[in-house]
This record gives sequence, C-alpha cells and structure tokens, in this order.
Amino acid sequence: MTIVSPETIVYTRDGCCLCDEAVALLARHGLAPRLVDIDADPSLRQRFNTCVPVVYIDGKERFRGRVNEVLLARLLAHR
Repeated sequence: MTIVSPETIVYTRDGCCLCDEAVALLARHGLAPRLVDIDADPSLRQRFNTCVPVVYIDGKERFRGRVNEVLLARLLAHR
C-alpha cells in the first residue's frame, strides 16, 4: 500500500518567522509544502496580508498564523 502525502500549500512572505516555523513543522511531519509568496500577487496580499502563514492541506484551509502541532498530527492521522 502506498501512502500519498497530502497536497500542502503554505501562503507566506519573505521575513516571516512564523512561516519558517510552519514549513519546518510540516516537514517534520513528512509534508513537502508548495510555498506561495503572497507579495507576488496583489490579490493574495490583500486576502492574507496579516494572516501568514496560511496552510492549506488537501484544498482546505487548516491553519492561519501559528500551526498547532497536536492538531496537525490529528489531522494527518485521520486522513
């Protein structure tokens, strides 16, 4: 049986310490997120300006700001 890693996207921006922490935490749980710089797209910047990181897993927004490791582990265990 092959386990497929969920599609993971992190909306981020340069210099965001919480974003760096989120990416490292996701990696520790075996996820390889696609990083999207919100400052490269005015509509994303307007949508997520003060909320980064924003983490989507399997097409659903799961976290804004700090990623809760306990909730992440539960989410991944119940996929």
